[in-house]
This record gives sequence, C-alpha cells and structure tokens, in this order.
Amino acid sequence: MTTTDIHRTIEAVWRIESAKLIAALARMVHDIGLAEELAQDALVTALERWPETGVPDNPAAWLMATAKHRAIDRLRRSKLQWSKHAEIARELEEQQQDMARSGFEDRLDDDIGDDLLRLVFTACHPVLPREARVALTLRLLGGLSTDEIARAFLVPEPTMAQRIVRAKRTLAEKQVAFEVPRGDDRFERLASVLEVIYLVFNEGYAATAGDDWLRPALCEEALRLGRILAGLMPLEPEVHGLLALMELQASRANARVGSNGKPVLLADQNRAHWDQLLVHRGLAALDRATRLGGARGAYALQASIAACHARAKDMESTDWPRIVAIYDALAQVMPSPVVALNRAVAVSMASGVAAGLAAVDALADERSLQHYHLLPSVRGELLRQLDRQAEARVEFERAAELTRNARERELLLAKARACA
Repeated sequence: MTTTDIHRTIEAVWRIESAKLIAALARMVHDIGLAEELAQDALVTALERWPETGVPDNPAAWLMATAKHRAIDRLRRSKLQWSKHAEIARELEEQQQDMARSGFEDRLDDDIGDDLLRLVFTACHPVLPREARVALTLRLLGGLSTDEIARAFLVPEPTMAQRIVRAKRTLAEKQVAFEVPRGDDRFERLASVLEVIYLVFNEGYAATAGDDWLRPALCEEALRLGRILAGLMPLEPEVHGLLALMELQASRANARVGSNGKPVLLADQNRAHWDQLLVHRGLAALDRATRLGGARGAYALQASIAACHARAKDMESTDWPRIVAIYDALAQVMPSPVVALNRAVAVSMASGVAAGLAAVDALADERSLQHYHLLPSVRGELLRQLDRQAEARVEFERAAELTRNARERELLLAKARACA
C-alpha cells in the first residue's frame, strides 16, 4: 500500500469514525473542544505512523485507544483529580484487553449510540446562534474540515474557524451538560437538532448563493445525520418526518441540474431520472412517522407534499387539490409567508393561474418577503402564463437582482429575455 493510499484510507476512516470518536471522548472529558483536539491528535499520530507500520486491522479501535492515551496525558498535565485518571486508565486497560481478545469493536459500540445522541444534542444546543449550530454540527458530526464548511456557506475560512471556536467556548463557559435532555427540555432541544439538519439539507438542495445550483455534499451529510438520528430515536415521529422529506427531495437531485449545470425546474424534469430507491425510503419513513402519530408534524406535512409529487407521473396528474389542503394544514402548525407563497403556486395548479396570482398578490405587503427573490419569480411565471409579458419581464428582472445564486440568476434573466 502506497503512502498516498494510506492517507486516503485515513481520510475515509476519519470521515466515518470521527463523530463516534469525538462523542466517546466528550463523554470522558466533558468538553467538546478538548474531545475534538484529542481526536485530531490521534489522527495526526495515524498519519505519522501508519505509512511505516501499515493500517491496523481495526483502524477505529486504534484511533480510540490512541486518543484515550492522549486524554490520560492531558488530564495528568492539567492536575485533575487522580480518581478521574484512574477511571479512564481502568477503562483503557479493559478495552486494550478486549482488543487483544478481538472483542474491542463490540465493546466500542456498546455506548456509541448514546454518545452520538449526546453529541448531536450538545452541538445543536439553543444557547448557540443558529449559524454556529450548523457549523459545529458539520464539524463534529459530518467530519468536514473548516475549509469545507466555509466553502459550503461562502464565508472566509478564518470567519468560519472563529465561529466554530466561539461555539465550543460558549458550550464550555455555559457548562452545557454532555447529555440527552429529558421531558420538555428534550422536545425543545430536538426541535433545534431537526432544524439544523433541515437547514444543512436545504442549503445543499437549493444553494442560497454562489455558482452552483446544488451542493450534493451538504445534502448527503444531512441525510446521513437524519438516518443516524432515526436509528437513535426510532419512536420520535418528527425525526422520521424530516428523514422522509429529505429522502424524497433528494430523489430528484439528478433531474434538477442539466448537463450544462443549469437548473431544471420541477415542471421540466425527467421523472425517469428520479432515484426510486430514495423515493421508496422516503415513503417508508413517512409511513413510519404517520404510524407513530406524527402525520400533522411540520416535517411530515412537507414530506406529504413531496410524496404527492413522487407518486405522480407528471405535473398534470399531480393531486394539486390535496397539496393545497396539506399547505393549509402546514400553515396551522408552521405559519409563514413562504408557506403561503408555496401554497399560492399549488392554488395556481389546482384552481387556475388567475386564482394563484390573486393569492400571490395578497402577499405583496409582507415585509419578510420584500427581498425574497422567489416572490417576484413566482409572480413573473404566473404573469407569463397569463400572457402579460411586459409585467412578467419586470418581475423576472427583479428576482434576478435579488438572488445571490449565479445559476438561478442566469435562469431568471433568460426568462426575462424570453418575455421580450
């Protein structure tokens, strides 16, 4: 195995195992920042040693043992209580004995579910600003580098690095417990966890800025986190509702971008290119959310809308009246001008373009939509269908001015030119 191959192996192992490693270390040292530092030290050691010694039979176990050695050293240097040293030392010694008996991996997995769940809830703690929760989640649970996260959200790397450092410092200063909360606190924190995963997915599915229409890596990370969470919390209906929504939306990814990289809107997509495995997984997750009593949850309702599209052969055969009804239900649990705008589009398909335009015009004075590019974009499309080309062109040009995504701007300007 060449040094390059070994480095690639280490990178792959880190991407897969880093969250488990950091979670287990955080349980020991009760400090996420220190846990990540210890895990990184183990990674550096692997980069130094494995090219000479070869990749161990169980790379994850090797990294864990190395990191725990580092933890003992760090605790001793910090002059913490000897009882803590002894506790970790005993745990390490037991695990090394298990490893010698080829049973280390089973022991490693004993608490890993609980540790990961604690890490998810800690990284998404409401004490952190929303953008900090997203960054820290991608860093700790996605295994992404600071540079990767910065590029994904189009901010300078030093800015993202500071954001992550501040987040870890805040968790330490506020003495946020490394635990899964119970009762009402758990429900509140779960909402924060789901929101973070939802935001990561949405940024990947429809990038708010930059040169790319999609960012598949972010979608994949959000899906991975959603699947992990569904496995760790199998009885939480909204977890399955969010997973259903992401699976169904992700099923369209291959059809949402043309060979030239330009966006392909829903009406123009070749549905034969939709990933049927993801469709089936999404429908199964939605069914599970429903059976758990979560059919009226915000994510499950959005997944139900996506399911209507997934079950239809084309735009015309889509059950638009049902989609309007689902949007009505969604507005009850998650009132939002954006939900109202999406409902207006469904109204235009169910009851005619004029009815849809009236619903859009009713949102004209919504302050939160004044700089939202999809409001003039939707209005322009409805005006175009009514053959009010001059008015449609103005709307498309305004939408192009408001969007920060280069691909979307090109699409809107092309629509504006077509109205001429």
